[in-house]
Amino acid sequence: MRRSITAAMAALALLAAPAAANDSVASMQAGGLVLETTDGITMLSEDLYLSASEVRVTYRFLNHTADGIETIVAFPMPDIEPGYVGDTGGVLDEPERILPFITWVDGYAVHTEVEQKAVVEGVDVTARLAALGVPLNPYGQDTLDALQALPETVRDELAAEGLISLGGAEGDRWAWPEWTLKTTHYWTQYFPPGEELEIRHIYAPAVGATTVTTVGNPVGSGNPGSDYEDRYCTDDALVAAARRGWASGLHYSETWLDYVLVTGANWSGPIRDFRLVVDKGSTDNLVSFCAEGVTRISPTQFEVRQTNYTPTRDLNVLILNGARYD
Repeated sequence: MRRSITAAMAALALLAAPAAANDSVASMQAGGLVLETTDGITMLSEDLYLSASEVRVTYRFLNHTADGIETIVAFPMPDIEPGYVGDTGGVLDEPERILPFITWVDGYAVHTEVEQKAVVEGVDVTARLAALGVPLNPYGQDTLDALQALPETVRDELAAEGLISLGGAEGDRWAWPEWTLKTTHYWTQYFPPGEELEIRHIYAPAVGATTVTTVGNPVGSGNPGSDYEDRYCTDDALVAAARRGWASGLHYSETWLDYVLVTGANWSGPIRDFRLVVDKGSTDNLVSFCAEGVTRISPTQFEVRQTNYTPTRDLNVLILNGARYD
């Protein structure tokens, strides 16, 4: 059963925004970090808090073998995709660490390395951009400046390869990145035999945004469409709630965030105890996401609890932000 809590989104922006991801075992191979599975370590619990301003997640792991296990632990962030409208919720001109990201293991802070790749239609174009001196962050001012400084013939080549789009008049054209940025935080971790280990992360998520939504909007049909139903479990109740909000004088904009949940299946067996809290931020806001057994635990927070849980899809959250304007 899919449970819809009130919320909305509109396809008015070109940025599909990231938030977070489950830890996963990984190895370093030629070409970069590769996620793998393990039979020796079980995820005992995951406690996840999601909001537009902060993500907190705490894991408890158990090495149920008689031997110590040392492995790379990777935390893949959702993709930052090309677009003209959006807010990544972090420092956009920071090429290596777009978002604040802090990790603790058993209460001690851990430094994580960062792997980033630029990809266009499944093709890794990182080396191509590096050879031209172009940073990978598609929203960084340094990136835009570097593209603008390239000879026009080179920019034409990049446009033909699908790496950039060109706009403006002849002789005064500007370039915009069209690659997807993939970011993974990782570190080497030792799991003692027969012992539990706690790993905790906190960070500001990347979020997508629009200044207005079509959901429930008196201008137009007000219906989000089947894509939103499939991705966010929106329904007639959502549209009705948004219509009531518009009628009461609220103006709705959108925020949406994604969480890469399926990598939680890379550990040995299911997640024994899974808890999710989604915070919509304000009582004037509406929120929608796909989950079973959703309960309201506060005026702005919704909780999901599962035992022996194996995630089969990532989590996509839509927040319809209600505001009043004179």
